[in-house]
Amino acid sequence: MQPGIHPAYGPVVFRDKAADFAFLTRSTLTSERTVEWEDGNTYPVVDVEISSASHPFYTGTARVLDTAGRVERFERRYGSREGR
Repeated sequence: MQPGIHPAYGPVVFRDKAADFAFLTRSTLTSERTVEWEDGNTYPVVDVEISSASHPFYTGTARVLDTAGRVERFERRYGSREGR
């Protein structure tokens, strides 16, 4: 890698406040805010809106849309194309 053209890559804490979940990883993102982690060190913290702890797909709370019911309701209202 060429020196001086790449962003700094270091430890960052990503925090999902909605799920009260945080994890430490490495990233090029930075932040002015910091948090003291479980190991006693202070790291920059980036707040995220959705993580695997709060995403409906990963938590098993995803809703399945009834598309077949929607098609049938549409055909009842406006008729099917077969009758034309």
